Amino acid sequence: MRLIVSVAGLATMICLAVPGGFATTPPAPKCGSGMIVIVFKDHHRQSFNLCDIEKVEFSGTAAGESAPISTRLPSRGSFLGKWEVGDGNGFNFFITLEENGDAWRSTGHEHGKWAYVDGDALITWDDGWKDAIRKAGTKYQKSAYGTGKSFTDTPDNVANANNTTPHPI
Repeated sequence: MRLIVSVAGLATMICLAVPGGFATTPPAPKCGSGMIVIVFKDHHRQSFNLCDIEKVEFSGTAAGESAPISTRLPSRGSFLGKWEVGDGNGFNFFITLEENGDAWRSTGHEHGKWAYVDGDALITWDDGWKDAIRKAGTKYQKSAYGTGKSFTDTPDNVANANNTTPHPI
């Protein structure tokens, strides 16, 4: 009898332990730009990594309008290429953003480094200036920050920005 109880106890422990051995850890998110959580009417939730989302569409509004509302989240690839930007004084110059993180400014052929941060292209130039290219509605703008300023300070100037090579290079 003791043998049967021991075998039954061992079999129970194995049956309970085996499913745990097949459990897998969910994959880590691809980037750290944040998550969006959708809460449904039945209160269940679904999370999505923002770097996996290209576009969010709403098929109408609470008032019942049928015109779709579309919000595009820019991706890192949408910033690659040659940008024509304003200097804040009515003149334009070019900023080229390369895949490897290098940036080039046509005025003085200045070199810098750029990074994709929270939907913005943030450029730090070797001369100490900083530029940010950000989506503003359906267009883009370039904000310039003088030496010693951060990207959260008030910009020295803001001008339009246009990607002359809209497809990633």
